[in-house]
Amino acid sequence: EVQLVESGGGLVQPGGSLRLSCAASGFIFNKSDMKWVRQGPGKGLELVSTINSDLGRTYYRDSVKGRFTISRDNAKNTLYLQMNSLKTEDTAVYYCALATMAYPTSQGTQVTVSS
Repeated sequence: EVQLVESGGGLVQPGGSLRLSCAASGFIFNKSDMKWVRQGPGKGLELVSTINSDLGRTYYRDSVKGRFTISRDNAKNTLYLQMNSLKTEDTAVYYCALATMAYPTSQGTQVTVSS
């Protein structure tokens, strides 16, 4: 059974940073492309970033390019999202998922950017 557990969210001021982690189990993590998605208040689910299994290729939505960095540690079965220069519009619940998942199945972690 696929299990994904996010952590690292919280309340941060605009311009601050957070590092999200996602502990993965129940599937072959080092062979799986992964993604971070988010859902802001009153908004639909949106793709934030993806990373392929061999670390060779990443994708970022335009609004987070240059501020967010996706990475993974295959030895630890963990996915990360380093978020810098956070903006109020980054406020959302963040989920990790396999790239093939249409919708996240995990609880997510709340990120609130507010002064």
